[in-house]
Amino acid sequence: MLNYLSLSPALQERIIADRRQGVQGAGRCPDGAALRRDSGRDRPNLWRPAFVRDIEKILHLPAYNRYADKTQVFSFTHNDDITRRALHVQIVSRIARNIGTVLGLNLDLIEAIALGHDLGHTPFGHAGERFLNELAQEKAGRLFRHNIQSARVLDALYARNVSLPVLDGILCHNGELEARHYAPQPLSGFADYDAKYQNCLRDPAAADALVPATLEGCLVRVCDIVAYLGKDRQDAEKAHVLDDFSIFDGGDMGRQNAEIINNLTVSIIEHSYGRGCIEMDGEIFAALQRAKAQNYRYIYKADVVERLYSETIRPMMCQLYDELLRQARAGSRSSVLWRHHVDHINSQRAHYTQDDYALEDPHQMVIDYIASMTDDYFIDLHHYLFPKSPLKIQYRSYFDDIS
Repeated sequence: MLNYLSLSPALQERIIADRRQGVQGAGRCPDGAALRRDSGRDRPNLWRPAFVRDIEKILHLPAYNRYADKTQVFSFTHNDDITRRALHVQIVSRIARNIGTVLGLNLDLIEAIALGHDLGHTPFGHAGERFLNELAQEKAGRLFRHNIQSARVLDALYARNVSLPVLDGILCHNGELEARHYAPQPLSGFADYDAKYQNCLRDPAAADALVPATLEGCLVRVCDIVAYLGKDRQDAEKAHVLDDFSIFDGGDMGRQNAEIINNLTVSIIEHSYGRGCIEMDGEIFAALQRAKAQNYRYIYKADVVERLYSETIRPMMCQLYDELLRQARAGSRSSVLWRHHVDHINSQRAHYTQDDYALEDPHQMVIDYIASMTDDYFIDLHHYLFPKSPLKIQYRSYFDDIS
């Protein structure tokens, strides 16, 4: 029997009364806060307000197209029902917009942050992110986090003149770090943001301590967790990593995806409405923490999942990194790195900046390139560069379960 919580009658009456009186949401970020590096460009108008411009910039990026072949958790299964990032970011956006509507927040800002929050994510989910971080620290002495890279994709790589609240919300979205209470930490401008960004590249503690500058950014950060907790369980069942959900705790939050989304949504609205912060009740938050820990135990760190990544993707990524770094240092215009990455970046950002990406640090070029890859592109590139390598990916077919 599924358990669906509901808002208290008193709060529902209050929200309805506030709507009749035109009460604005506490802490709502106004469109006028959409500060840009180049204030002379991308000015809002009636049909393209400030944050709508950011949404459209994100939707039209090649990096957004690549969401379609970046898997969340299960990368070696041919199954169209298993979640890719293209669906994940839409689910985050939908959940956050639902809550944001009730709280009276800026829905365009929410959508921009949600749709852009994983643009810098690696192929092969968090395993791919972990392996690229190992390589970046070992070989280049820098930290790699997908949220940091997502902000870089928009601000530096494609130079899209995206607004400060969107960049900050994307930078600070880290859905692996849950909290019961989120209160925005406002920025005075791009100087504050740039210092925040640079600290993250050097200091893991700074990256872990990021807090969004807007209430909308705080909400998307929470909704990232809400979106994947139950969905990853559904995917694990489809990938035959789980038989059923009985191994998970129940309680007020529930086990199933629909329960989790509804009950966390209700708790967030109940404890955040009119307060200028994002919060949930203690019991629901404790249930969220238990659910996340159980997902790690039974899904993300399951032997069958971890072994496939560690024994294949990690050494493949090491080989690719070293070969691509050699190409970057050689500066050969006929190399794969140049033809598929450097030339692409220069052509895509020519309308916004004349800076030559070919002058970028070679390690950063390689990190940018690997992070940009889809799962299939990564596999194809490895086979192209190392055709005799014994490292191969064996996908589970649609029909493997048919006797």
